[in-house]
Amino acid sequence: MKEYLNTSGRIFDIQRYSIHDGPGVRTIVFLKGCALRCRWCCNPESQSFEVETMTINGKPKVMGKDVTVAEVMKTVERDMPYYLQSGGGITLSGGECTLQPEFSLGLLRAAKDLGISTAIESMAYAKYEVIETLLPYLDTYLMDIKHMNPEKHKEYTGHDNLRMLENALRVAHSGQTELIIRVPVIPGFNATEQELLDIAKFADTLPGVRQIHILPYHNFGQGKYEGLNRDYPMGDTEKPSNEQMKAFQEMIQKNTSLHCQIGG
Repeated sequence: MKEYLNTSGRIFDIQRYSIHDGPGVRTIVFLKGCALRCRWCCNPESQSFEVETMTINGKPKVMGKDVTVAEVMKTVERDMPYYLQSGGGITLSGGECTLQPEFSLGLLRAAKDLGISTAIESMAYAKYEVIETLLPYLDTYLMDIKHMNPEKHKEYTGHDNLRMLENALRVAHSGQTELIIRVPVIPGFNATEQELLDIAKFADTLPGVRQIHILPYHNFGQGKYEGLNRDYPMGDTEKPSNEQMKAFQEMIQKNTSLHCQIGG
């Protein structure tokens, strides 16, 4: 038995039959723990590495479970026919999967051993040396870039963006994986033509990057904050309209060489 199959990590969910977070039909593994505290985070149960109890529909649910790579792969393997038919596979999300690097590496290696397509959804906050270990086993990197201004990034997420932008450059120049830039469109934070264009123009300079996804803000996670006895930081912020998102999409495609997609 390969040693990395015994590597353990902490997750809070596995979602099958997803058509987001990578091509085709995918199984999303949500890892616990994140360095940022984005005000709009729709998975607040992902932020702490600690096991938590969250109230859902009036009932307590434990959020956080320690599992091995082999245990996760038993679930992933169940949908092999769907991956083969659709070009799908496994996506590691969170939280921030690069903060559990050995576990993430084990999952990616196990998937590649089975011929399963791999992807991660990550903000690239880890040291590049950590990210570099994942790249040989990674088909698609869905990288969040939230803002180009480090001070505003820190105000809304808790950390500046300097490491993320540097890692985006290094991943792109490595040429080892398909890099897709994803931007959450958040009113009051970056939902203006200039702020989104600044991100898109940066993405357009990255070698090999052909796609940018703009993801409209939603408040679907608000009930989770209540279930964790936490205040919802975004209050009654309104979602961007379909017309706004379409205008942003057209603006980006007019001013860059990127294909801009609304949603993931």
